[in-house]
Amino acid sequence: MTSPPQSRARAERLDAARTIDALHTRTGVRLVLEALCPGGQVGAAYVRWPDGHRSVLTRRPHSQAADMRAGPLAVTEALRSAGYPAPATELIAQVGHAVVMVQELLPGTKIDHLDHRGLDQALELNQLQADRLADRPDVPTAEFHLREDGPGYCLHDPLRQHNRRSAELERRITAVGADHPDRMAGHDAVHLDFHPGNLLAADGSITGVVDWDGAARGDRRFDLVTLRFGVHSKEADPGVTRRLDAVLDALPEDVLRPAWAHMSLRMVDWAIRHFTPADVEHWLDLAEQRVD
Repeated sequence: MTSPPQSRARAERLDAARTIDALHTRTGVRLVLEALCPGGQVGAAYVRWPDGHRSVLTRRPHSQAADMRAGPLAVTEALRSAGYPAPATELIAQVGHAVVMVQELLPGTKIDHLDHRGLDQALELNQLQADRLADRPDVPTAEFHLREDGPGYCLHDPLRQHNRRSAELERRITAVGADHPDRMAGHDAVHLDFHPGNLLAADGSITGVVDWDGAARGDRRFDLVTLRFGVHSKEADPGVTRRLDAVLDALPEDVLRPAWAHMSLRMVDWAIRHFTPADVEHWLDLAEQRVD
């Protein structure tokens, strides 16, 4: 039997107006809400500062500002120093149980259709992430969550209870977790959500990579697996998916297996809790291709 999506806990959406008011109370900074950003499952908003410049407001529930500075913000700072198009953080504040951040508004719009030129640039950016944290052992490493739940995502129980197919996938994911370390090896900068919707482009060129809230230290090739899952739900030029699959075919098993298992768990769990049974089957179709 399939469990209905509404019976599962859903991610908390951004209430932009309320967040701006709380940020003003906490910091004294008064931002003006312009509009919600398109796309995304949790939400972001375009805001304007008193001096007139525009930025992007985000809110990460059940987080600590100190952890964000030590992890994701340290990752983006290391990348920006190498010329990587990641946004600068203009303001960060602890507001209750959540971290509110205001970041640089980068040029361009999100990619809805990945072409071969875009793929080439995405692969080049991935190369630029290599060894960026070699001198930052203090930056936390990414976790796979293959045996235990992640913090609000990568939940195992929804797969166990949704239907027989998802329960079998969860069993296989847990088996992969038993064969691999819980944390990712490596000293690369890892985005952890490197999909076309987080890539900005203008006139055919990638101008920015956004949504670094989960960034950590690890193996940059994890982001290529994330990108493969991303093109499964987006339009792409003929041959783009085939090229990306060839890149994954060349990855070592100890890199590909836990990364694929993690993304399978993440996307199927999220679909069960937020989308329709047809969406769940859509992600199961991809997950089963490589989970073993």
